[in-house]
Amino acid sequence: MSDGAVRSFRGEGFRIYEHKNGWAALGLRELWTYRELLIFLTWRDILVRYKQAVLGVAWAFLQPFLMMIVFTVVFNRLLGVKSPDPNLPYAVFSFAGLLPWQFFSGALSRSGVSLVGNASLLTKVYFPRLVIPISAVLAGLVDFAISFVVLMGLMAAYGLAPTWHAVFIPLFVLLALATALAVSLWLSALNVLYRDVQYLIPFLVQLWMFVSPVIYPIDKIPAGPLRIIFSLNPMTGVIGGFRWALLGQEFPGGYMWISIVAVAVLLFGGLFYFKRMERVFADVV
Repeated sequence: MSDGAVRSFRGEGFRIYEHKNGWAALGLRELWTYRELLIFLTWRDILVRYKQAVLGVAWAFLQPFLMMIVFTVVFNRLLGVKSPDPNLPYAVFSFAGLLPWQFFSGALSRSGVSLVGNASLLTKVYFPRLVIPISAVLAGLVDFAISFVVLMGLMAAYGLAPTWHAVFIPLFVLLALATALAVSLWLSALNVLYRDVQYLIPFLVQLWMFVSPVIYPIDKIPAGPLRIIFSLNPMTGVIGGFRWALLGQEFPGGYMWISIVAVAVLLFGGLFYFKRMERVFADVV
């Protein structure tokens, strides 16, 4: 065995991890080979989340709906935060921002601790470790779909209809998924090495929401360097894109592309870091 290979023994078998360079180091082709495992783990995460829950799938829309009510009362009625369009009710404006945000925050909460939560599986059999955080992220699409239907009902109640830009919604869903996966790869790998990361995740999610345009429109941020800094937050482009596609708001423009670049850097950096640390997961988990 070469000096660049690490042998990890667990149970009756072992797996040899070899150092590779470039795209080959990611081993993304293995994901297709193990696609059935990915589907199984995703479905398992969905079932476990609602098993023995009193309200079941109702939690999928209750959480963003109740948050929308709180935002409307506190920020709109008491603090005077308005939607950028006087004809657009703040309730619909805030719910359209909460839709991708709830998907993102839920993915971080589940995926960030997914490797430690599946420690027994990691130490018994080999499979691409990427399957675990990816399945935790994909499981959130069910909640997203349910909340989306609720948003359509809310818009109908206010006499609003989606614009023709709605055909681009799948692209922004994909961008939200890539954003959630990018951050989750970093957090899940770090949580294996440093267990206090799991306590940092809830605080990070809360802080991240206030620096994302969920409650307020991006126009409230002064143009210039400060807006560019906010644009480095990938969720700025995701939320702005959703509101453009659904509500006919102004296209996010320049800060959308800044957010896309930020997602790409986070995602590819996270993939390489995750694969680099993968060889020690079974030893320290």
